[in-house]
Amino acid sequence: MERILSTYIYAHQPLAPPLLASIARAGIHNLEIFCDASHFNYGDPQSVRELAGSLTDYATTVHALHAPTDRDAAGGRSGGIAISIADPERIRRIEAVDEMKRALDVAEKIPFRYFALHLASGRQSADPRKFDAAFNSLEHLATFAKARGVAIALQNTPNELGSPASLAQFLKETHLHNVVFCFDIGHAHIEGGVTEGYHLMRDHTAYAHVHDNHGEKDEHLLPYEGTIDWDAALAAFAGAPEPPPLVLELKETAPGAPSLDQIRAIFDKLEKHLDEKGVGAARD
Repeated sequence: MERILSTYIYAHQPLAPPLLASIARAGIHNLEIFCDASHFNYGDPQSVRELAGSLTDYATTVHALHAPTDRDAAGGRSGGIAISIADPERIRRIEAVDEMKRALDVAEKIPFRYFALHLASGRQSADPRKFDAAFNSLEHLATFAKARGVAIALQNTPNELGSPASLAQFLKETHLHNVVFCFDIGHAHIEGGVTEGYHLMRDHTAYAHVHDNHGEKDEHLLPYEGTIDWDAALAAFAGAPEPPPLVLELKETAPGAPSLDQIRAIFDKLEKHLDEKGVGAARD
């Protein structure tokens, strides 16, 4: 099983060489990098060059980049206002697309395969105007990403607009090219069920975010610390024609972030559990 860690767990600190070194020492050499100006200033060419050098130093590759989610993550602007490529307001939508393009440009210095992107944030309803806006945005972004060797990976979110059913129907109707899914197991657990959600998205799922919660809020706990039925979830992954790579996406909580020893132990447990399902774990 390839061990892929999302740097979302360290979003409140810079993605600096000492942090990368400690992750590498834990045996983790593949990352999904979270785009936040205070964590990784993706819009600053010098920051991108420095990170590229550090990744090389620690023999670490990047599986995916997670798109910026709010204005705080966009060049240091303040306000905490969500960035949405599905915004019906044309000016705000264009600004969101431009921000995504700035993040995608990172691929010119740091290669990565997928760009994880939320179609919606908050408790947004399945408004047809927002789907139309999202289609217009993605039609452009998918082409822009493809030119950089990247595929857009739409991630399910706990709302009507980003639910597994909505995303599956959206992709079926739009026939967008170079757009796949990142199945988020924690979000699916909140929204309506992990196995149900995965089966809706499975045919276009390129990889999965794994974390746990108690079914009410997006806690991003270590797997097996919430109420997700991991036996059923991993059986669903194992039953796919090509089981998806699993990216551990945790976050720092009030008691503090899980240690790298805990993270390594969870990777061991997931790997063992998948092996018991007859899978050599997720695809390498």
